[in-house]
Amino acid sequence: MFLSPIFRYFFTAQNEHGLHSPFVFDLYLNTIKKDTLKPRFEAIEALRNEMLQSRETLTITDFGAGSKVNASPIREVRDVAKHSKKSAQLGRLFYRLIQHFNYSTIFDLGTSLGLTTLYLASAKPDAHIFTFEGCPETANLARRNFKKIDALAPIEVIVGNLDETLNAQVAATPSIDFAFFDANHRYEPTVRYFETCLTKAHENSLFVFDDIHWSPEMEAAWQYITQHSSVTVTIDLFSVGLVFFRKKQPKQNFVLRWRFWR
Repeated sequence: MFLSPIFRYFFTAQNEHGLHSPFVFDLYLNTIKKDTLKPRFEAIEALRNEMLQSRETLTITDFGAGSKVNASPIREVRDVAKHSKKSAQLGRLFYRLIQHFNYSTIFDLGTSLGLTTLYLASAKPDAHIFTFEGCPETANLARRNFKKIDALAPIEVIVGNLDETLNAQVAATPSIDFAFFDANHRYEPTVRYFETCLTKAHENSLFVFDDIHWSPEMEAAWQYITQHSSVTVTIDLFSVGLVFFRKKQPKQNFVLRWRFWR
């Protein structure tokens, strides 16, 4: 019987009661599930509401898989905010993960309007955020948003085709602590970006892949990543997948319950 990805997830996802990995048990119980609200989150969400009402138009340059909803290059900001935004809950999860592991060098592959980027930059004042955006007009709007909310950590916006900009920045970066992959939702680019960033991953790095069940190509990319020899622990939260490289951990793949839709 065929099951859609979301039904397959609900049938297979487990909670902490079946976890025998101390590392994953602690991470799941005390960081993934333990949601918290901070005063500065209110400012980011107020900015989100502003974007959801904005009739300003952007000419979109799209190097990725494109939108499933709107193929037009001329889009209102409110439409971009509605269809490409990541949830506040996801932003808070990233905030907690960065604080938990004390990450400093953070790659954000896919700036869009910059809302998730602001969550990343709020987690640790002495971190440095490198955020990559292919569309110049979208990048300019993100920069304006960064000025509206004083990000705690410095944000460097890198504009251009990620196929070109990522290699250069990775080469110039000693190591990558945290990377969020939300750019080209196709198999080959996702795998290539992963392998490019992998050259600067270390024992405690965390790579997060967005929309791992978005399409058959993304599911195939996720399967490739989980089976990669450099990867030890992976956690499927449906909307995102967490990837760890901890050499002392046995190779294990987890599917864990998480209320990703809030």
